[in-house]
Amino acid sequence: MKTSTDELLVFVTVIDAGSITAAAEKLEQTVSGVSRALTRLEKQLGVALILRTTRRLQLTEEGELFLERARTILAAMEDAEEAVARHRERPSGRLRVDAATPFMLHCIVPHMAAFAARFPEIQLELTSNERIVDLLEQRVDIAIRIGTLQDSTLHARALGVSRRRVVASPAYLAAHGTPRTLAQLREHRLIGFTAPVQLNRWPLSGARRLDVNATSAMTARSSATSSVAAQASLLDDAEAEVEAEVKAEAAPEGFAIHPALAASSGETIRQLALAGAGVACLSDFMTAADRAAGRLVTLLDDALVAERQPIHAVYYRSAALAARVQCFLAFIGGRLENQA
Repeated sequence: MKTSTDELLVFVTVIDAGSITAAAEKLEQTVSGVSRALTRLEKQLGVALILRTTRRLQLTEEGELFLERARTILAAMEDAEEAVARHRERPSGRLRVDAATPFMLHCIVPHMAAFAARFPEIQLELTSNERIVDLLEQRVDIAIRIGTLQDSTLHARALGVSRRRVVASPAYLAAHGTPRTLAQLREHRLIGFTAPVQLNRWPLSGARRLDVNATSAMTARSSATSSVAAQASLLDDAEAEVEAEVKAEAAPEGFAIHPALAASSGETIRQLALAGAGVACLSDFMTAADRAAGRLVTLLDDALVAERQPIHAVYYRSAALAARVQCFLAFIGGRLENQA
């Protein structure tokens, strides 16, 4: 049996206190318990550490040698515990956050200067993917997911819900006219996603299973995730919208398009719309500034349905969540709530 740190502590305390009785009081243990711990320690080492007399305790030569090493071990343990405590009070270390490029650019990046100023010892790494990543495989601490969560092994913090609008640039509308009805919309050049196909069903009412045929298809590849561009908003309250989200996801209604121009990235589609390449359906969080500045115009607002999907920050379950993960979740959650 190996020596325990508790036995080391008992031994050192007995020497420092000058007696077993005084050590027992200091350690809040019984005298017999302290005495047994000393006996156990000496038995494990195979030597006597203390000569016990009725008047005092005296260290043996082996005891003096062991006392020096025991103090070193206990001091190192105390330093380690203090380091962990300081680490918890002042979060530090690497933190890798993954999100689709549109969400990263419009919702995460604008707040990272403030985050870095507040938590300067955290080494933040931001990654963007057009697919759902394996957190363990990619060594990701936090991932932003939009839509219904599938992985039950993950913890999740709700950040808000997403919604989409149909938009186009003033230049495009000046050249091609403004669609006022769904029938007119089908005559326009529509920009959509290469995948997934459900993002090419726009949330417009009165259009169940209505297909819109367009001209030749052109694919523009990008490194961002298409799912986010069709989904997140500036962000509505997550708790209040849960029921609406479920109903919207289950609803078969929608304006199904065959894009004349397609891209894998919501950010690419936004740039195409800004350039006057056609009409697009994008998330509010991507287009809010553009709409406010008049760079994009909302179309067919009266035909929009309440399509909303939840936005979550997900992370693996653990008994004690690292302080850097906790502070990021609290920080970005508060910023996005204020942005709503």
